[in-house]
Formats: sequence, structure tokens, C-alpha cells
Amino acid sequence: MATVVELVHELADYEREPESCHLTADQLSAALFGPAPALFGHVAVVDGQVVGCALWFLNFSTWEGVHGIHLEDLYVRPPFRGGGLGFGLLAELAAECRARGFARLEWSVLDWNTPSIEFYRALGAVGMEDWTNFRLDGEALSALSGRADRAPTPGSAR
Repeated sequence: MATVVELVHELADYEREPESCHLTADQLSAALFGPAPALFGHVAVVDGQVVGCALWFLNFSTWEGVHGIHLEDLYVRPPFRGGGLGFGLLAELAAECRARGFARLEWSVLDWNTPSIEFYRALGAVGMEDWTNFRLDGEALSALSGRADRAPTPGSAR
């Protein structure tokens, strides 16, 4: 757990947001191995040492009518890049999709991360150019949640 947490923190540093990463080993362990796991993962191991990871969760395509995988984090430590570990992790997730009858493997990448974008495109991945990701967190999430009692109840309209 501790090594995977380190990898996630290294990824946050690489993505220029180390102050935004608060993951702990206890949180990761609960998400992966709790009574209702919501997170799944694979690791890349070289000479008995964990040097990379892929952390993912299920999504659902209402259009396809089946689940897919959303890859939350893919990270390989810099000294081990270029040796096929990232490819191997993604290939494992693709195999997981096929074995479970899932329709898609999806993830997000920062616009400036050209090496990763080129790597993904070389695999045949397609950028979702017409889509924009949105997020509610912090104060905006709290503010909206405080308005839940004023929202229309399911099945009604205002």
C-alpha cells in the first residue's frame, strides 16, 4: 500500500499539483479491500519492487448498456519508463474489459502531457475532442449539496 501511495503522490507531483494529493495507505486499502471495493488496481513489478501502477474503477455506458473501466491513475516511475510497463498495464486493463464484456477503457490526460498523449494515440486511443470534463469539489460541492432539499424530487418537475 505504501509504495502505491508513493506512486500516486509522485504522479501528483508530475502533474504539477502535489498539494492536491492527500491519499493515505489506510484510504487506499479501504477503497481496494473494504467490504464493497470501489477501486481496483494493477501494479508493475521489476525485481520484486513495485515501480508502476494502474488504479481504476467501473463506469457505465447507458448507450452500450454495459460497464467500462475508467482509469484514474497510470504511473510508472521515470527510470522504468520506455520498457513496456505502461503498455503492459494498459494491455491488462484492455484484457480485463474484454474478459468482463465491458465496452470501453477511458481515462483523462492533461493537455500539456504530450509524451503520454503520443503514447496513447500510438495505441489507437482517440481523444474525446468534443467533450469537456467538469468537476465539483470543495466549496462548490458543499454549496450544491446544501441545496439538495430545494431540488425537485425524482419523478417531479418544477
